[in-house]
Amino acid sequence: MIAFHFPPLTGSSGIHRTLNFVRHLPTFGWSPLVLTAHPRAYEAVSDDQLAAVPPHTLVERAFALNTARHLSLWRRYPAFLARPDRWVSWWLGAVPAGLRLIRRHGVDLIWSTYPIATAHLIGATLAKLTGLPWVADFRDPMAQDGYPSDPKTWQSFKRVEERVFDRGSAFVFVTPGAARMYQQRYPGIGASRVFVVENGYDEETFAAAEAATDRTQPLHPGMTTLLHSGVVYPSERNPEPLLAALGELVAAGRIDPRRFRLRFRAAVHEALLRRLAAKYSVESCVELLPPVPYREALAEMLRADALLILQSRDCNEQIPAKLYEYLRCAKPVLALTDPEGDTANLLRRYHAGRVAPMESKEEIARALPQFLAGLAQGTLPVADAGEVKSASRFERTRELARVLDEAASTAGVRVPAAQQEPPPRRP
Repeated sequence: MIAFHFPPLTGSSGIHRTLNFVRHLPTFGWSPLVLTAHPRAYEAVSDDQLAAVPPHTLVERAFALNTARHLSLWRRYPAFLARPDRWVSWWLGAVPAGLRLIRRHGVDLIWSTYPIATAHLIGATLAKLTGLPWVADFRDPMAQDGYPSDPKTWQSFKRVEERVFDRGSAFVFVTPGAARMYQQRYPGIGASRVFVVENGYDEETFAAAEAATDRTQPLHPGMTTLLHSGVVYPSERNPEPLLAALGELVAAGRIDPRRFRLRFRAAVHEALLRRLAAKYSVESCVELLPPVPYREALAEMLRADALLILQSRDCNEQIPAKLYEYLRCAKPVLALTDPEGDTANLLRRYHAGRVAPMESKEEIARALPQFLAGLAQGTLPVADAGEVKSASRFERTRELARVLDEAASTAGVRVPAAQQEPPPRRP
């Protein structure tokens, strides 16, 4: 399993997808070996998730550098050293390390996960050198319209992407929209090799957080707290229309800043949020708080009055991984996203949340007071606990195991005993 995002890296929700696959795959007959990067390549590290790695799991941390940090002079470096990404040096360490793992442990199948493009580059090389079946996992689409913005980097993404669909045995996406997009882009791959295995939540960690949390204690007694937990991006999760709408509502007396808090936890772009809060005169009701350990973050979600998702219409084929945790919290969700996108469709599937376009200050200014009124009256829908169980990481791993079984069987590799459950959804 080739994954850049793995403990002790911190700050990426992608860790939880790979980590929980690693934890649960043995239940379904697969023994994972993890090929990841040396921690020196990470932006930030924490021991918070290390204990969740099963003690019997072999984790190979191959040589890797961060080009921007290790290969720059006066913060400048040749652009080709960061294509397809700043961790392309990982390929140099991971290919020989991967070959050793394959030879020593009788590996039957290769799995790699993007959005670090070098992971798929490693997967493609190992699949070519060994002839093993290779399952490529896409947590986001790769070469998109306008992303990456640098034309040469975009071309390097496109080349990696083409290698994936030329060499790969099966292709896994986290949203139906992304799967459809790639089937249209590469019609020769055929529907039988395309699968949707969505993100999810970790029930065991949630249960532990619930046991240690008094959900009846609000984050701000006597106030309403709307929480956004996770990274805010200047474009794809642009908070400016929301803060502009909040400023108008406060100025008009429709929201009382003494009784409302908009909390951003681990937003990363705090300077942007401070500037916007000052610009729209809402500093008194906007909170910016640093990252906390994962279980503490879950406890905060459980205690919040409501939860906020930001997702631009440019990302209609993507769903923030955090949203599955929001659904498990059984809290009202305000989703500022395109009503026609996959994020909004997920909320409709679980009959949860209210939706308004992220880019429209006017729509947000209409939706936010209605949302807060419904919250005060207790009339807002929340996800049904029974339905949300299907989104647990354990169930997602069951789906992935079916994909691995099929890819291995097609390649003539012995697979675990067949499971009785139906295979994962194809688009």
